[in-house]
Amino acid sequence: MPRIVVKPVPTVGTGFFYTTMKNQETTTKKLELRKCDPRIRKHVVCTEGKA
Repeated sequence: MPRIVVKPVPTVGTGFFYTTMKNQETTTKKLELRKCDPRIRKHVVCTEGKA
């Protein structure tokens, strides 16, 4: 199974996180997404953490 579960954690440190999947073979770099953090009600950059 090349797809793994990753946990993009916001860089602001509110404790909120998303879960998503990525293909381990084609995406070798750390995942970086711009998602909404409902705790501060703003869009923030989320970097891949440990799932």
